[in-house]
Amino acid sequence: MTLLGCSTGVTATFSSYPVAAGQALRYAIAAAVLLPLARRQKKLFNRLTVRDAALLLALAATGLFAFNLLMITALRHTDPAVVGSIVGCTPLLLGVLGPLLARRRPAVRLLVAAGLVVVGAALTQGFGSGDTVGLVCAAGTLLCEAAFSLLAVPLLPRLGPVRVSAYTTALAVPMFAVTAAVGPTPLRLPTLAELLALLFLSLLMTCVAFLLWYSALSRLAPEHAGLFGGLIPLTATLSGAVLTSTAPTPLQLVGATLVTAALVLGPGRTDPA
Repeated sequence: MTLLGCSTGVTATFSSYPVAAGQALRYAIAAAVLLPLARRQKKLFNRLTVRDAALLLALAATGLFAFNLLMITALRHTDPAVVGSIVGCTPLLLGVLGPLLARRRPAVRLLVAAGLVVVGAALTQGFGSGDTVGLVCAAGTLLCEAAFSLLAVPLLPRLGPVRVSAYTTALAVPMFAVTAAVGPTPLRLPTLAELLALLFLSLLMTCVAFLLWYSALSRLAPEHAGLFGGLIPLTATLSGAVLTSTAPTPLQLVGATLVTAALVLGPGRTDPA
């Protein structure tokens, strides 16, 4: 999550490249790295089931394909602060849906911590203005962000982090490729800056970040892991402050304090009943 938060400047550098084509290249490079790693994993006792394939397809369609398209559309209609504040509600959503899907009662302690993360993220990210389309797309981005974790939970015990990461990135490639083929924007060679950004997004933000996140989800419940989403606006703000030599505002410091308090409070033991 720290890596994701610090990547905002890189993502902005790549934003001028054709969206669908850029994402197709990103996930193709990532799949070329992850698929050979997946082949080196221990052999599965059973082949992929229809349920596994359906979950992988849904994960790629929501957490990768729809997430990126909705996020970009939201940013075109709404301030980044608004989008960040809405997506910052992910810990609260995971805190509720994670236990419910596992047929557990949401823990009050985790819900309080998730609420602190949401408030802290909103203060750190700030508030802005936007239209209805932007707000709807931002809400869709929030749901896709939650799906990226929740749909992976039943797959991880059987497939493991490497296979889940490899298969979903591979499935996302044709989705973006078809979208790019029918889209109005022609494909072009990336500039040097765009190429470097593409490699960063492919290798670090996809290969490394996916493996780290799914490794965490294989050890932590979604509601616990989701709390660390509060680090995204925090690290984005702090990295931006370092790059631009501007000090964080008092509200951003208050938000950072709330997120830190939530991360200390939340991961304690909870009653699974």
